Amino acid sequence: MLVRRIARPLLAAPFIYGGISTLRKPQDRVPGARPVVEKLADTADKQLPVEVPRDVEQWVKADAAIKVAAGSLFALNKFPRLTAIALSASVVPTTLAGHRFWEHDDPTEKFGQLSNFLKNTGLLGGLLLAAVDTEGRPSVRYRAKRAAKRAADVTEKNYEKASKRAVTAQKKASRKAGKKTGKGALKVLS
Repeated sequence: MLVRRIARPLLAAPFIYGGISTLRKPQDRVPGARPVVEKLADTADKQLPVEVPRDVEQWVKADAAIKVAAGSLFALNKFPRLTAIALSASVVPTTLAGHRFWEHDDPTEKFGQLSNFLKNTGLLGGLLLAAVDTEGRPSVRYRAKRAAKRAADVTEKNYEKASKRAVTAQKKASRKAGKKTGKGALKVLS
């Protein structure tokens, strides 16, 4: 659809641009990212059996690389649902690190940070919609349920046919046995 061909590159553009500018000067993002990286690392250390690296600049570079790679693939319509999920996972910590409006006392600075925070939450909403967009095709869940129902219907029909054939074969065998012995065969309940 034409709308998707236009919308995906538009939605990806801020991520690609932001990722490239961050890769060029990662040190500019380190101070804002430090509290988020430390909080995430502390939480991850409690949950995971290995210690999470705490080099903030590495995390900033990794996040920027994800934005450039996933944003480029998303813009080119390659793996759009997967790349939308990757960008969604990237935008949350970036927003928390870069737009901490609650820490500012100056109304002008607070307003600017709040505006960017809300812009990023809007981008997150668009990415979440893109992540569940099946492009008009039924979802995997729907197709799986439908295939299971068809398989159950076929199995039931095959069972009914096999039962009828078995009853018919049993009746034939009973009649044949009765003719050979000259006696009536036992009646079989069906």
